[in-house]
Amino acid sequence: MAIRLITDSACDLPLAYVQAHHIDIASLQVNIKGEFYKDDLGQTVQYDTFYQMLREGELTSTSQVNVHTFEELFEGYVLNGDSIIFIGLASVLSGTVNSALMARENMLEKYKNADITIIDSKSATLGEGALVYGAAEQIEKGASKEEVIEWILSHREKVVHAIVVDDLNFLKRGGRISSTTSVVGSLLNIKPSVKLDLEGKVIQGPKLKGTKAAFKFLVNTIEEKGIDLEETTIFVAHGDDEERAIKLKEMILEALPVKEVIINPMGAIIGTHVGPDALGVLFVGKER
Repeated sequence: MAIRLITDSACDLPLAYVQAHHIDIASLQVNIKGEFYKDDLGQTVQYDTFYQMLREGELTSTSQVNVHTFEELFEGYVLNGDSIIFIGLASVLSGTVNSALMARENMLEKYKNADITIIDSKSATLGEGALVYGAAEQIEKGASKEEVIEWILSHREKVVHAIVVDDLNFLKRGGRISSTTSVVGSLLNIKPSVKLDLEGKVIQGPKLKGTKAAFKFLVNTIEEKGIDLEETTIFVAHGDDEERAIKLKEMILEALPVKEVIINPMGAIIGTHVGPDALGVLFVGKER
């Protein structure tokens, strides 16, 4: 019997990390030219290939994890008597958590003693990943199932998301900003930022003038909303722009005494909605 941690591919954690820590991934899907592909942390559709298609004008869409996929993930662990904790993409952004809840009900009908906890992260990309990362740390420290669940629930609304978007049209197409805002922003070279509210809904943050202001905003967000920075892992998510992500990491480490900075691309699910060259910081802070 063990605690089995499962998340979905919108967590955007590095593949090597989830493999090393035995975290199962339920893959959402991305529709490219009428064909659905697994979003599995860059394995089926490589990050650079995906973003190049976006830059060339390809329109992609996304699909949630279905109930059957979760049943297959859960059943082996249930038969082994393990405790399952699933942390999923914010339910206001995707039906994936609802699919997991339905799969849990099906498992309970079949196996009365199934121990499955479904948690809405109320987060996205490496904000969701930050919760998974923290939960994995708790498990490795020997925390009980109840203690791990309590840690997640007490920290999920403290996960800070600050993302600067390079191309406003992706947000417009997804209904995140108005057409008027998109046109004005593009004309003025304004870089919009987005954040998540307490439920995980995308809302607009400050409008930033140029790249320099964007970097300053991201570093300042950590300084203003961070807590116990010496013990805090900062996640830098990017839309296929590793050079700028590395530069941001260097600026963070130079300015603030954070524990570490982990860089990883946003996968196809989040990338579909924010587009190429987006750049963000995500971490557990004192408030969202």
